[in-house]
Amino acid sequence: MGRYLPYLAFGLLALVLVGIGLFADRFVLYLTMRVMLLSIFALGYNLLLGRTGLLSFGHAAFYAAGAYGMALFYLHVSSDPLLGILAGVGLAVFTALLIGFFCVRHTEIYFAMLTLAFGMMVFSLIWNLREITGGDDGLVGIGRSPMLGFSIAKDSQFYFVVLFFFALTVWVIHRIRSSAFGLVLAGISENHQRASFAGLSVKRCRLAAFVISGAFAGLAGSLGAMLESNTDPFSAHWTHSAEPVLVSLIGGLQTFSGPIVGSVIFVVMREIIERFTQNWMLWFGLILLVIIMGFRGGAMGSTERYLARFGRKYREEGSS
Repeated sequence: MGRYLPYLAFGLLALVLVGIGLFADRFVLYLTMRVMLLSIFALGYNLLLGRTGLLSFGHAAFYAAGAYGMALFYLHVSSDPLLGILAGVGLAVFTALLIGFFCVRHTEIYFAMLTLAFGMMVFSLIWNLREITGGDDGLVGIGRSPMLGFSIAKDSQFYFVVLFFFALTVWVIHRIRSSAFGLVLAGISENHQRASFAGLSVKRCRLAAFVISGAFAGLAGSLGAMLESNTDPFSAHWTHSAEPVLVSLIGGLQTFSGPIVGSVIFVVMREIIERFTQNWMLWFGLILLVIIMGFRGGAMGSTERYLARFGRKYREEGSS
């Protein structure tokens, strides 16, 4: 039964998400889309951090590349949303390939600091290239033209576009994690020297993981620009890079579903706290600290340990 539990959980999640799209009001739709976009961002990021063991503080650069790529394509080339999303993801992949080429040569704190430096360079470029990016005003007027002949102008219609890409992300990330390449990344995380002695190109594998992670960040950025109908340079700021880190820690670094659960907790908890106090960042930080320190391995990691302990106890009682 335990073998089928993850499939039952994701099946139930799919039913809930479809039900929200069909019956929920506009605010719940918007909040759920924010959760799914952050989940896309975090699932891709956790492939790098949780699976490969590389901590990046510059992933907001790829989110912004996706957002600005999509916005510029819409405003200057074509209003086709699907092509705009592809353009955003393409720009994010190019940016990740360029930055990753220099960063994957280093590990641990050196890798993290390099990604932070490159991320702030991207933020500075977006801020100063006013003729292209709009500077601190960003780019506005990003519409939602029909996609494949279907209208997506309303939130209730665009919701299913986000849901489709969320489901696609979950499927692709699961396939990558369970593939031979995913096992190679896990081996590199455990001991990169041993992986190198086994004949693996550690730098190439890290670069591939970095680019794939950047692609999903760009996908989240492209969809985010369409959701908000605008984008701004702070989407590339290092503080935005902290969100997938926190989400992964809250949900569980070593679990597949951790980024999804962490995204739900992060978005909902922030929304609730902001309604009660202006000093929401202080209370938000304290609550996050309690969650991270109190649940070692994140929410899903703690849950999996509890279920494993319960399963062992059940088997022992059954055998006796």
